[in-house]
Amino acid sequence: MAAPAGSALWWLVAAAVVVAAWVVGALGFSPEIPWLSLTVWVPIAGGVLVLGLASSEARAPLARRISLATAILGFLISVPLYSGFDVSAHGMQFTEIHSWVDRFHMQYALGVDGISLIFVLLNSFVTILVVIAGWEVITTRVAQYLAAFLIMSGLMNGVFAALDAILFYVFFEATLIPMYIVIGVWGGQNRVYAAFKFFLYTLLGSLLLLVALVWLYNASGGSFSIADFHTLPISLETQKLLFLAFFAAFSVKVPMWPVHTWLPDAHVEAPTGGSAVLAAIMLKLGAYGFIRFALPILPDASHAFAPFMVTLSLVAVVYVGLVAMVQTDMKKLVAYSSISHMGFVTLGFFIFSAAGLEGALVQMISHGFVSAAMFLSIGVLYDRMHTRAIADYGGVANRMPVFAAFMVLFAMANCGLPGTSGFVGEFMVIVAAIKYDFWIGLLAATTLIWGAAYTLWMVKRVLFGEVANAQVAGLVDVDRREIAVLGLLALTVLAAGIFPAFITQVMHVSIDDLLRHMAHSKY
Repeated sequence: MAAPAGSALWWLVAAAVVVAAWVVGALGFSPEIPWLSLTVWVPIAGGVLVLGLASSEARAPLARRISLATAILGFLISVPLYSGFDVSAHGMQFTEIHSWVDRFHMQYALGVDGISLIFVLLNSFVTILVVIAGWEVITTRVAQYLAAFLIMSGLMNGVFAALDAILFYVFFEATLIPMYIVIGVWGGQNRVYAAFKFFLYTLLGSLLLLVALVWLYNASGGSFSIADFHTLPISLETQKLLFLAFFAAFSVKVPMWPVHTWLPDAHVEAPTGGSAVLAAIMLKLGAYGFIRFALPILPDASHAFAPFMVTLSLVAVVYVGLVAMVQTDMKKLVAYSSISHMGFVTLGFFIFSAAGLEGALVQMISHGFVSAAMFLSIGVLYDRMHTRAIADYGGVANRMPVFAAFMVLFAMANCGLPGTSGFVGEFMVIVAAIKYDFWIGLLAATTLIWGAAYTLWMVKRVLFGEVANAQVAGLVDVDRREIAVLGLLALTVLAAGIFPAFITQVMHVSIDDLLRHMAHSKY
């Protein structure tokens, strides 16, 4: 895969420097600047601009340049959210509230706390990598491909920042459209089937989510403010019904066992960028929904359903981990690995401790880095050999030593090796689970065994040993563009593993507030 042409690369570097200078100048932090709106609408505007100016195949180079400049700008805009965040303050920060639909008291309301902030940063960062990763790989409908990811990035930032329930619902549902297009247009041989399955699995749950939000609107006296929902006195029976509606919507997105079967198909058929975003960001929307809606609004029902949620989470950790061990397709193996790791997230949520919640959130961020890295690494191999079957490889490290070093690092992080981001969240959740119940903690800890088994088995078969065939013998090591993408992910995986405080320090107060709120009965 060729790197960007010299002139294009220098153009992009110059643009990035100019934008960086603008952001640095703004870091004195002016509250008048609508930072959250910019994180939402700059990527969307960039996507629309790409479609308008460079939709023809002849203008593909322009589409790539605009897309990368927009992705870099989108990330740099999110930096002041982190640098200006007050880690000791309670409640939402950087809030923006404007009238939207007066008749139904809907508001364009945005804000972030220590929980949602980190996902805005993760999403904006991964968008840059996806644009660079598809630089030369995508050769048809380039503008439409890149625009889909930019628009999706803005919409997902909107999900994480929305303080109005209907605004959340609009963003939450709208993210399905660009991902559906990405899978259905640029996917593999069975892309249409995978795209329809991905879309239909979420449909019923989303309708139940809307019903639950309308009920809460009526119960609150005509408000869609999520904060107003937190103070509603709701009977336990009603809470249980609402919890089931939220569960139907969010469990599919996580995805939890047994509604996980759409994910392997979607990953296998999606292009590399689609798999990276799906695993790194989109799966987090369901888990975020639990922590933003189910836990604070329905604390009594959350406690009542905790054994049920813990059981499903452990099934994902143990059973799906075993399923991953028998996969012969690299993408499908990592897809099942994602389901198993996300089981850790829901387990951490429903043991109701600071360590469990914090560990689950760290696991979500780590999984964002590691899963993106694994899928992008598989994409590097697929672009060269056009196969994902583990049996078609062997001895890749002999021909691609730099790539092998990266992939081994990411594989170790996927196993939960200490010193990598994969260890921190899993360790915190395991410790919290053991305090909650020893046997639950013991079952959760088996993920370290299953993760090592299926990941190292794949690495051994793909990277090591003698060169398997003539195709492997002809492989060429990663180029500058691929090194840039994998190198950035390697830095984040190591940084989060060695110094996780840059993630955890922003979430302490928000988690403590959530736990205090859940300690009080709602009826």
